Amino acid sequence: MTVVRTRFAPSPTGYLHLGGARTALYSWAYARHFGGAFVLRIEDTDVERSTPEAVQAIIEGMQWLGLSHDEGPFYQMQRMDRYREVLAQMLEAGTAYHCYSSKEEVDAMRERFTAAGEKPRYDGTWRPEPGKTLPPVPADREPVVRFKNPLDGDVTWNDVVKGPITIGNKELDDLVIARPGGVPTYNFCVAVDDWDMQITHVLRGDDHVNNTPRQINILNAIGAALPQYGHLPMIHGSDGKKISKRDKGEKVVPVNIMDYPAMGYLPEALLNYLARLGWSHGDDEVFSMQQFCEWFNTDHLTSSPAQFDLEKLAWVNNHYIKQADNTRLAALARPRMEAQGAQFDGAPELADALALMKDRTNTINELADAAMLFYRTPQPDAALMAQHLTDAVKPALAQFAERCATVEWTREALAAMIKEVLAANTIKMPVLAMPLRLLLTGQLQTPAIDAVLVLLGRELVLSRLKAAV
Repeated sequence: MTVVRTRFAPSPTGYLHLGGARTALYSWAYARHFGGAFVLRIEDTDVERSTPEAVQAIIEGMQWLGLSHDEGPFYQMQRMDRYREVLAQMLEAGTAYHCYSSKEEVDAMRERFTAAGEKPRYDGTWRPEPGKTLPPVPADREPVVRFKNPLDGDVTWNDVVKGPITIGNKELDDLVIARPGGVPTYNFCVAVDDWDMQITHVLRGDDHVNNTPRQINILNAIGAALPQYGHLPMIHGSDGKKISKRDKGEKVVPVNIMDYPAMGYLPEALLNYLARLGWSHGDDEVFSMQQFCEWFNTDHLTSSPAQFDLEKLAWVNNHYIKQADNTRLAALARPRMEAQGAQFDGAPELADALALMKDRTNTINELADAAMLFYRTPQPDAALMAQHLTDAVKPALAQFAERCATVEWTREALAAMIKEVLAANTIKMPVLAMPLRLLLTGQLQTPAIDAVLVLLGRELVLSRLKAAV
């Protein structure tokens, strides 16, 4: 059996895009499912826009997601000798030819076709044909190399996402496959790379559908085996429009993968959510990447655009936060808390505090903000203090503080002691708990008061009560 080989081939002109990350995820999972190889290829022939910083951003995004490649990264700019070798072979075989038409001449050709109601294209002036006399070669003009595309017939492939697709060769142009000076172009490099790297399956966005027949014809011309192609639908926002880095607004879907760790999302949550944007496994919403690789194939890929819902992602992220190791959460939350002036000396263990708070938060940022109540000096609102710290509750608070000095410091013992104080002073829980929360944390909303007391510890509780009682 043929070994499955997939690839992710981003252009390094910016960050790792959300749609690109889903493409990488599907390609990675398909290779893992069949025990094959996942290849990372950097398509950097756009020398004006490609940057080392963009390459690094893509690699960092892949590393954060945990999508490890088996081979690569390969860089197209380091394969120029190989491309020139194939170009020379194609020129010799007659499947490619030199074209000396100037840009202005090609523009004029396209305008003539458009005026005649036809698809604009190159008219084949320099295309060699039996019995055809070519124009004199201009002495001052460096040629491009064009692919000699078939004039008749169709290009058909069975797209693993969209089903059978047919495009007539008359719809295609004699594509430029090398610019003046011999620098190869995108579609040619992709075809040669897929051939050399023995890629068996190409999963990519459906904005590449128009490139596929061109690449198939080039692969056929050089005698290469064809991979199977699958074109994934675009990802849309809640407004039904394709997500874009130009969008603005609070509910706009961020398209830079590295915005998500900054927003407090876990990589496993984003991967889980991305997996469901265009693929399904029954009603399963939450699953590990190991499960995903076991389940994933192309049978359940959808051809309809997927809608990215930030609220649904937050729900998935909450699930993974609740499952996450508390020490790991502490390492993620601590920098944000330090930036807010958190005081960790003499305070509870951060991992313990996060364990208490994590069920009610959707992101690491929310978790860090919620935990701050344990790591800063309480500064309760004066109006709230006046409302809740009344003369009627002060005797109960004094008794509570006195009992705190000797009670066993467990949730069970503290809960029992609080009930005794309530009974002795004939008051209800909120009457005592509200001022306690304000005095100990500066907030009215906290986890259960006995859990807060255990976490803060006897010494810190007594010191914070001393000033008020």
